[in-house]
Amino acid sequence: MADPTNHNQAGEVAPSTVDQQAPSVAEEHAPSTDSPEATDLPTANAPDPKAANSEDNPNAAKPAAASPKREKPAAAAATGEKPAAAAKAAKKEKAPSVEDKPFVEFIEQDYLPALQKAIAQQGVQDLQVSFAKQKVPITGFESAQECWQIIGSWKETGQRQFNLYFPEEDIQGKKGFSCNEGKKPSTLESFLIDERKITLDLLVYGLVQRLGGQKWLGIN
Repeated sequence: MADPTNHNQAGEVAPSTVDQQAPSVAEEHAPSTDSPEATDLPTANAPDPKAANSEDNPNAAKPAAASPKREKPAAAAATGEKPAAAAKAAKKEKAPSVEDKPFVEFIEQDYLPALQKAIAQQGVQDLQVSFAKQKVPITGFESAQECWQIIGSWKETGQRQFNLYFPEEDIQGKKGFSCNEGKKPSTLESFLIDERKITLDLLVYGLVQRLGGQKWLGIN
């Protein structure tokens, strides 16, 4: 006959083995309460680190700051030119042309030597050139004021003389021309009046052309 102590009382169900082991298994795998453990779930007080908006989430990763760019020099940036090109342009602007010299200085230092050389190349060997401020030697201009003149003469084929007048003391201003062969000139002509800008080369070329038209140069 079986031992009555091994059986429960009538109407009671014996607990299963699983129910008896459950508490111990749960305790074994339960997290320790001594130290906090990280979790992927966001809490009410900690923003999600994966949020992109740094204003809403102070824990969000901030983008790397862009490295500052070098600024161009103010002069080059204003003109859109490279620094080397801007410096070269500034240097070029500072170099004045011979035509920018004071009137008397330009005539004596640049125009007279260039004119004598050009006329000599046309076959005139005994040219005499002077530069003076005096009265216009033409009938009817006795009361006119003195003006600067270039006087050229030679005697190779007779006495030939020409005068180039600068009444405004400016190569860009009004200019006149007269010529004669042993007699007093009677006509004052305008000279290079159609040119907008007078240069050294143009002033030399214009006078050589005028003397050539008079047939005073070369074999004339």
